[in-house]
Amino acid sequence: MAINALIVNKLLKLCIFFLAISLLVHRAHAVVREDCVAESGSCIDKSEAQPLKIIAIVTILVTSMIGVSAPLFTKAFPALHPDRDLFVIVKAFAAGIILATGFMHVLPDSFDMLSSSCLSENPWHKFPFTGFVAMLSAILTLMVDSLATSIYSKKGLAGVIPAHQGEGASPEPDREMGVIAAGHFHGHHHVAPKGDLVTSQLLRYRVVAMVLELGIVVHSVVIGLSMGASNNVCTIKGLVAALCFHQMFEGMGLGGCILQAEYKLMKKLVMVFFFSVTTPLGIAIGMGLSNTYRENSPTALITVGLLNASSSGLLIYMALVDLLAADFMGVKLQTSVKLQIKSYAAVLLGAGGMSVMAKWA
Repeated sequence: MAINALIVNKLLKLCIFFLAISLLVHRAHAVVREDCVAESGSCIDKSEAQPLKIIAIVTILVTSMIGVSAPLFTKAFPALHPDRDLFVIVKAFAAGIILATGFMHVLPDSFDMLSSSCLSENPWHKFPFTGFVAMLSAILTLMVDSLATSIYSKKGLAGVIPAHQGEGASPEPDREMGVIAAGHFHGHHHVAPKGDLVTSQLLRYRVVAMVLELGIVVHSVVIGLSMGASNNVCTIKGLVAALCFHQMFEGMGLGGCILQAEYKLMKKLVMVFFFSVTTPLGIAIGMGLSNTYRENSPTALITVGLLNASSSGLLIYMALVDLLAADFMGVKLQTSVKLQIKSYAAVLLGAGGMSVMAKWA
């Protein structure tokens, strides 16, 4: 399983790289326009904001752990086993939340930051950097997705546990008929060997779980940093509720991917840990930088804006391609119109709920 450890290490290094960039965003430019100074008003109260941030760290940590861990305890929650219809519906709901996070929260924030009047006219107001970076991020995610799949395939997945023996069993062999190795239903009745189907599908689950975790970690650190550095009590109160909702169900989507990937216990624990602590860690770092970090400084706007744009491209790609398209074009949903309708309703409910949250956060 050396290839697994290698890819996990590379992903962890990328997370540390993005975290380091966030930590560097703490200096304001020497000359700043008057309308770009730190915000003020009745909502700005540092002494009141501090306890709210501590409450946010605890509540977001707890809800994150519950969300990402729930799908992993299939013995305690048998309805969330990958073979059950409820698992597919919940995963579709979580995918809708991830999609809305990219479109309704991260992408608009990036547009606002990179089009701010605090930035120079040239080049930031001359070119749509947000859309450009989001597009490049989606393409880069596709490249990582594809290359990681190729690497896994060439290494032969030594030591892989057959899916029908693990806790995240794949659909019954009889239902695999008419499916190519990629796991999509095409109706041409190309029958691949059962072992190849199991290995290929497990391979996809593992790649998806790791790439999705990377995108969520980057986004979580950035939003946590912004929240921790802010002293706007009105904004923080809305963010706490929105982030708890977001982390709970986004965690369930990631937890479902981790379960289907059938990692060993230690890898599951590592992925659960990183998902759970990144937002609280970002808040803690932001609290430490609150005296020097200014949201309206050009350095902060550019760095966080570009990170948000890259995160949005990754999250949108993962939600549409690796979560929604993969499931809706897979065997289980293609053989049940009733389950498709329920899953579509779940997607719309998740995306709609997260979109409403954009009013407050």
